[in-house]
Amino acid sequence: MAANILIIEDDLEIQELIVTCLNKEGYRTLSSSNGAEALEQLVKNSVELVILDLMMPKMDGYEVLRRIREISSIPVLILSAKGEEMDKMLGLGLGADDYVTKPFGLGELTARVRAMLRRYLQFNNSISLTSSMIKRGDLTLNKQTYEVFVGPSKVELTAKEFDILTLFMTYPSRVFTKSQIYQAVWKEDCLTDENTVMVHIRRLRKKIEADPSHPRYIQTVWGIGYKLGEAVNE
Repeated sequence: MAANILIIEDDLEIQELIVTCLNKEGYRTLSSSNGAEALEQLVKNSVELVILDLMMPKMDGYEVLRRIREISSIPVLILSAKGEEMDKMLGLGLGADDYVTKPFGLGELTARVRAMLRRYLQFNNSISLTSSMIKRGDLTLNKQTYEVFVGPSKVELTAKEFDILTLFMTYPSRVFTKSQIYQAVWKEDCLTDENTVMVHIRRLRKKIEADPSHPRYIQTVWGIGYKLGEAVNE
């Protein structure tokens, strides 16, 4: 079954170009020219991927992305003329999975869409019907028994370390800021001491990484936060 892709773009010419291109690739598309309307479509329809412009009327792309992440972990590809590094860092930090700067090539866009959908759909298929077992590469996590295995070897984690690893494995390819990790794991609204997250990440790496100084599973995204390593997501 073809994936449904939501294109959120206020430039109707670019929107139609993307729709035509993706339809030719066999994808089904929905489109919207403002953020508020796009969120309504996302709630009403089954969507596997979002292509999101940042500069839009009624609600900008950053706010749309923030609200998407409150309700869904679907892949989000930002497509924007804002190409400064800080813009990219902000978008990725809010939970985007990829960032393409305008002007862009349709070949590059479709290749990125294809790769993001493959990772997302393969990940969803790897989770059992009860969502208790998650497997990424040679990492296996059981949410019912609180067991973690690296290959055949069982690893003993504390409750917070287990929760951090669960967060990364549940949302593969997503970049999390220290604040987002703290809010998700410690269930508090604000982070007053980023060292708390850094210490737990360091301890987690010592237990699951063959070489903690060159981590394969929990990788640092400099200036933003952490993510599950791409090698694990293949």
